[in-house]
Amino acid sequence: MQAPYYSGPQIQAALGPIFAVDRQLIRDGTYFVIENETEILGCGGWSKRKSLYGGDSERPTEDTMLDPTSDAARVRAFFVHPSWARRGIGKSILNACENAIISAQFLKADLVATLAGEPLYAAFGYTVTERYEIPMANGLSLPVVRMSKSLKSVTDGI
Repeated sequence: MQAPYYSGPQIQAALGPIFAVDRQLIRDGTYFVIENETEILGCGGWSKRKSLYGGDSERPTEDTMLDPTSDAARVRAFFVHPSWARRGIGKSILNACENAIISAQFLKADLVATLAGEPLYAAFGYTVTERYEIPMANGLSLPVVRMSKSLKSVTDGI
């Protein structure tokens, strides 16, 4: 799903350091998986910790915790199997994340989207705050989009 937006070498360089699951999300219980019998159709999560993207293999210690009253929760590590794209898998996971973020009393959510993921997040009301490139191996970089959403209006009615 990334091929229309990134070159083969960019995708390969991003596997591991950027396109990776952060096991800390699993340990924190903030990672969701949608399955069909034994097949994983998609996964994604949110975090109450500092990192915005990437796996935990490069991180020697746990991330510091965020403060829900002053920091934004992080929407992280979304992956949908290409055979299941455009069938509501990402939307279902994002709904679960936002509900959990609100329950944890965060007022805002931030994320770093790939160019392929930007339309999903925009459809959910996330707005672009910054476009930049993440440096990678071999002089390559990966264009990404930092996006943000206020959840205050959603939590006001709760």
